[in-house]
Amino acid sequence: MMLHRVTLSNRNGATYSVNGRRPLLEQLRGQGVDLPYGCEYGGCITCAAKLVAGNIDQRRQIALNNRQIANGYVILCVARATSDITLEIGVESHDNLYRNPFLDPLKPHELKADIATPEEL
Repeated sequence: MMLHRVTLSNRNGATYSVNGRRPLLEQLRGQGVDLPYGCEYGGCITCAAKLVAGNIDQRRQIALNNRQIANGYVILCVARATSDITLEIGVESHDNLYRNPFLDPLKPHELKADIATPEEL
């Protein structure tokens, strides 16, 4: 089984080994990393982290919009490492995760396709 190294850039560069078959949240918590989480199926953003380097597969996430993905956010409860990766975790990584929708509304290209296009009747 191929192992990947996870470096937590904002936790003194701590490193952990994970496989690509299990979600990052499960594996990191199993190694003692204190991470917030909620739904555990990719539907909320409680466990969001910022991917600084490397590649992940998070096809199962349903909570992030295109702006958040472009800013590097990943949902740890469904994300799987496909290479060695570097993450920023915790609330201090959430600087660009949230936005005030009244001051900074999403542009149409930032919405997910399934909510950006009205359903035809």
